[in-house]
Amino acid sequence: MTADNSYDRFDDDDYPAYTMGRAAEMIGATQGFLRAIGEARLITPLRSEGGHRRYSRYQLRIAARARELVDQGTPIEAACRIIILEDQLEEARRINAEYRRAAESDVPPDTA
Repeated sequence: MTADNSYDRFDDDDYPAYTMGRAAEMIGATQGFLRAIGEARLITPLRSEGGHRRYSRYQLRIAARARELVDQGTPIEAACRIIILEDQLEEARRINAEYRRAAESDVPPDTA
């Protein structure tokens, strides 16, 4: 990586820039909470060369949504399932919109 593009990572939502401690602090949760949603497979943090968990901004948004649901009294396993279903619904809506646009323009949709 050259000095010219070394700052590109700051705009990358998937770049694992945050340690577990910093990630927990940012979403107002405990490190145990992050471990729990990892064990529930809601998010899978990347690991540093030393084996430490690293989180991306995208993962932090998901973790923050899980925390919001748990704070409202939803059990953590149920919160994780809700978030997965919300994500699947959003993807289905995106695909449906592509099909609608394709039908209106008689062009096959890109389902990749």
